[in-house]
Amino acid sequence: MTADLKTVLDGGRYFEAPRWHRGRLWFVDCMARTLLSISLSGELQQHAPVTDDTPCGLGVLPDGDIVVLTMFKKRLLLFADGKLSLYADLSRIATGTIDDMIIDGQGRAYVGDLGFDLPPPEGRGAVGRIILVLPDGSARVVADSLRFPNGIAVSSDHRRLVVAEMDGACLADYEMAPDGGLHLRGRLGGMSDPDGICLDRDGAVWVASFTEGAFVRIGRDGVERQRIAVPGRRALACALGGADRSTLFCLSAATSYEELRKGKSVSRIDVVEVDVPGDGYP
Repeated sequence: MTADLKTVLDGGRYFEAPRWHRGRLWFVDCMARTLLSISLSGELQQHAPVTDDTPCGLGVLPDGDIVVLTMFKKRLLLFADGKLSLYADLSRIATGTIDDMIIDGQGRAYVGDLGFDLPPPEGRGAVGRIILVLPDGSARVVADSLRFPNGIAVSSDHRRLVVAEMDGACLADYEMAPDGGLHLRGRLGGMSDPDGICLDRDGAVWVASFTEGAFVRIGRDGVERQRIAVPGRRALACALGGADRSTLFCLSAATSYEELRKGKSVSRIDVVEVDVPGDGYP
């Protein structure tokens, strides 16, 4: 399926972490180091530069403020009143580069810790972790033994958390405890290099498969239900938004692993209407 895709933004460098919030899609351009948002009609706003690090993840607090993850200094930055300020410093607890994050409806941030510093070393193994950052600033590890944790999504009832394991070619499916802790239920699907993800109301997961150049919908049983191809491109991340959360935002880039190492990439956002609306975070 490709025919229904409509481009709303093209010509960026490397778009990541889409989050639908207050009638706009918020996201970052990692290579341009900028926090941005766009309306469905294509009105783009640049909100804040991240001058000293690479932004990659985003979350939205219950009060509507945005939190931006920066990868190498291992920080979460609060965007409020037009400015960025320190929200949490994870440099003491993270064992590697931090990559993506989500904030649930209770203001709890779940952050992926790769367990190694980028670029990825050979033979890195299942060393990734998920760090939980509570609203009071305390942080603890709630999951480990992950193979390159990437996109993270939380259900609206706060009972389920899903993590894309990029090296594991699967989705790790967790039960959430009331205190935010995680218990692994199992692993779902089989896709190449899963990157960003989002949930829908049927409990299915939309997955951006980086090397397959496609956005794939995986049911709760792990079976592929739908596929949206972006030929010749890398699928980076996705989110369900719009008035009824039935618009799937598909972030992709024309690039390769070799070109990324040289900083060469051209990113785009496409949209398509889907049958099942979004659920939870993002």
